[in-house]
Amino acid sequence: MTELTWQRRHVISLADFTQNDYETVLQTAVSFLEVLSRRNKKVPTLQSKVVANLFFESSTRTRNSFELAAKRLSADTLNFAPGTSSLSKGETILDTARTFLAMGTDIMVIRHQSAGVPLAIARDMDALSGGKVAILNAGDGKHEHPSQALLDLLTLCMYLNPTAPTAKDLKGKKVAIVGDILHSRVARSNLWSLATNGAEVHLAAPPTLLPPEFAEYGAKIHYSLEPALEDADFVMTLRLQMERMGQFLIPSLREYHARYGITRDRIAKCAANVQVLHPGPVNRGVEISSDLMDDPRLSLIDKQVTNGVAIRMSLLYLLGTAI
Repeated sequence: MTELTWQRRHVISLADFTQNDYETVLQTAVSFLEVLSRRNKKVPTLQSKVVANLFFESSTRTRNSFELAAKRLSADTLNFAPGTSSLSKGETILDTARTFLAMGTDIMVIRHQSAGVPLAIARDMDALSGGKVAILNAGDGKHEHPSQALLDLLTLCMYLNPTAPTAKDLKGKKVAIVGDILHSRVARSNLWSLATNGAEVHLAAPPTLLPPEFAEYGAKIHYSLEPALEDADFVMTLRLQMERMGQFLIPSLREYHARYGITRDRIAKCAANVQVLHPGPVNRGVEISSDLMDDPRLSLIDKQVTNGVAIRMSLLYLLGTAI
């Protein structure tokens, strides 16, 4: 087996992740899952490090998951809320990041509604700190959401191989991603992750929510649901992001569910042991039926949340030991 190595100081995108990078994150996360199963769930690996969660956009799951991950690694944490910050007084985003740098922050976890902000902060921090601060993209606009795709990768691989999961387990598996592809940073990051590790990715959505250029990244495009679901091993359904839609892109939520909603009847077309996923938050009865979402035999949604803490511990640990 090739020795796993890590040389990244930032995680902004999965577009240039290698198979070695994926495997390193995955195997490190598996070791932290074992830690999380103990009575004492804390380890001292990032003791004395400072992790700042700079969430310029609202979030519940991702922010809390990163905060818990940092605390499990014994890091000191700082949390930023734009509504009560100096941004309301005219401070720029880069000035905010520089303030946290001056406080001694080692890792900045950035979420922003505009694509490119984590990269801009990474470049600024590199210039100011000489490479002593790591930046982790927790979701930027319609660009990417690396940690979500990585926790999805861990969830899929652990289902396929619970005792010794590896990214190689995905090779040849069919994964259908259904929903608001246009606005989804989760879809973009998952596309890089799944394709790099040998999965066959099928995207399904109304034409208004699925740009044809996604085919250039190796995905197969479907504007009807049935061909995407046929013999699929996994179905990942995405939230309709109504807050990002500037135009009337679907006739109604009811019609969307009627044509693209994932239900128990529809997954009958999938492989025998199909499993469904959703990054959350979920619009129940729109993207996926409640009975399917809550069925532990078919749904990996709760495992995604649990695995999210382990993946974020893995990323913080790898970045924290690299700087």
